Amino acid sequence: MNINNSVRTKAPALGVCYYPEHWPESIWSEDARRMRELGIRVVRIGEFAWSRLEPRDGVYELEWLERALSVLHAAGLSVVLGTPTATPPRWLVDKMPDMLALDSEGRARKFGSRRHYCFSHAGYSSACARIVSIIAERFGQNPAVIGWQTDNEYGCHDTVESYSNAARDAFRQWCARKYGEIDQLNHAWGNVFWSMELTGFDQIELPNLTVTEANPAHRLDFQRFSSDQLVAFNRRQVEILRKFSPGRAIIHNFMGAFTAFDHHALSHDLDVAAWDSYPLGFLERSNHAEAFKLRYMRVGDPDFQAFHHDLYRGCGRGRWWVMEQQPGAVNWGKWNPVPAPGAVRLWTHEAIAAGAEVVSYFRWRQAPFAQEQMHEGLLLPDSKPNAACEEVARVAAEIDALAPYPDTRRAAVALVFDYESAWAWRIQPQGEDFSYPDLVFAFYRGLRRAGASVDIVPPDPAAVEGRRLVIAPSLFAPTTAFVAALENCGAVVLCGPRAGAKTADFQIPPDLPPGPLRRLVDITLSRVESLRPGSEIKVESQGAIIRWREFMSLRGDTVAELQMANGEIALARNGSAFYLAGWPDEQLMDLIYEKLFHEAGLDYLALGECLRIRDRGDWRYFFNYGACSLDLRPFCNGFSFLLAGETLDPCSLAIATLTASR
Repeated sequence: MNINNSVRTKAPALGVCYYPEHWPESIWSEDARRMRELGIRVVRIGEFAWSRLEPRDGVYELEWLERALSVLHAAGLSVVLGTPTATPPRWLVDKMPDMLALDSEGRARKFGSRRHYCFSHAGYSSACARIVSIIAERFGQNPAVIGWQTDNEYGCHDTVESYSNAARDAFRQWCARKYGEIDQLNHAWGNVFWSMELTGFDQIELPNLTVTEANPAHRLDFQRFSSDQLVAFNRRQVEILRKFSPGRAIIHNFMGAFTAFDHHALSHDLDVAAWDSYPLGFLERSNHAEAFKLRYMRVGDPDFQAFHHDLYRGCGRGRWWVMEQQPGAVNWGKWNPVPAPGAVRLWTHEAIAAGAEVVSYFRWRQAPFAQEQMHEGLLLPDSKPNAACEEVARVAAEIDALAPYPDTRRAAVALVFDYESAWAWRIQPQGEDFSYPDLVFAFYRGLRRAGASVDIVPPDPAAVEGRRLVIAPSLFAPTTAFVAALENCGAVVLCGPRAGAKTADFQIPPDLPPGPLRRLVDITLSRVESLRPGSEIKVESQGAIIRWREFMSLRGDTVAELQMANGEIALARNGSAFYLAGWPDEQLMDLIYEKLFHEAGLDYLALGECLRIRDRGDWRYFFNYGACSLDLRPFCNGFSFLLAGETLDPCSLAIATLTASR
């Protein structure tokens, strides 16, 4: 299966993560045969194998990888080969101990697990370029290799930011390039406050170990710098891979609920964006109430996976994979339940519904040693099939029966997600529970309850063209170009809360918030407050404002659409543009969306808590995350079922099409 008919096929493929270096070579052929028989077509290998590829400085042992590729290729499997830079070997750390990142307390991130390096260390960057060049030159034209994964899960374990001397020196250079003159930096950061003014770029320190909080503008620039360093680190690998392995897809596997670098910026250098989907692990890590976690403990949050499918489809400009799909219990949650029967099948089809080209399970065989030995795979440590094998075989058969698949389409609804806004509101939350990712996810969950298929997009003018509804909550400093795009795109637009609240230099706009968004909705926000847990401000129609509230004054032609029970304005409107002056609870969210869907000419479907819909072309997928069967008839008038029928079993899915015959 070559690159042209694998990652671009209308029929998705199943994959698996495999570690031939963990197992006797005598079982590789049997593993490959069983993968193929199970329905696996793509295998990822090599991303943690540096110590086996270069066991000593300058001594390369690549023949075992050559043999592994040959075995997999002979079985009809295609390979994504990982660059091993997430796990530098001990000899390299001994050679340059200052390559280790330092945490915010100044402590070294020591050897003994993974991701123990600083993105700003020039020596480590050179070592990475060397090993990537060696591997790419040797295997770049290998017929088994259809793609490359750069590194692994950039930033995992809080490793985007480093407080090392290398990072400090690089940050000083970054600031000098950005500001040119130190007085420009002093003005942008507001350094006249607390006598923080500097006389040279060589006086800049990193924003850690200060007596009290560091300057928020300083912190935001350091986050921008840290993200830029990571993007540059990845770009160096991409350039090498394109040189030695042209025509192969270049991929990175992002994570869930992670915002420490700009994934949109990094994805510009990729062919495919991917992410690692662990529904039960992420549910355990979430801040949901215990009752919610108990309800969904074996199937996962009904919206978390879908959010990231839509986010990374946007990052990949339409091309995306699941590189690691949970097939059993994980080892890193507070508790680690096994998936419900049918859950692995449901998760796989939900990714495919959102346009995934490949869904790859982690991992083939459970490791009996080291940190992840309690992390289940498709096989048990003794090579017997684990519970998910039967579901994977069923999905493979269903994919074959359903092919060809319709293409995904540009969604009528766009939700804007901005990494700089996530950084800004983490730096200055103003309330302990104000979280930009949580707020955007609340808006996304409301869209899912309403039955919408959603594109998650960056705050880029082209991303909102041709939409009918655009949701842009809490953009901390929208550009004038993006505001103009919102003004002229013809969509119904909802902004707020906390939108346009700062300038790009992290200062309150001179004409008060919402800054440039006043072109859409002419209001002034003079005061804000964060609300304690359990407190709320009722809205007259239904629902309430929670967590965050703004005090709004209307100007020009702007009118009040909804009012709070205390007479303050909750939702303002100017034509087809709306501004929401607070964090809505679910009831208020549903009320607002019903209004906005009507304005935009979209069908509003009240799906409830457990039923979810995803449209792919003229196919409609239905997913039941609940414990009871659901009647689909209210949502499938005029559809013909391709998979299952009008009654949807718990933890299952159905597929229907508007086309009577195929």
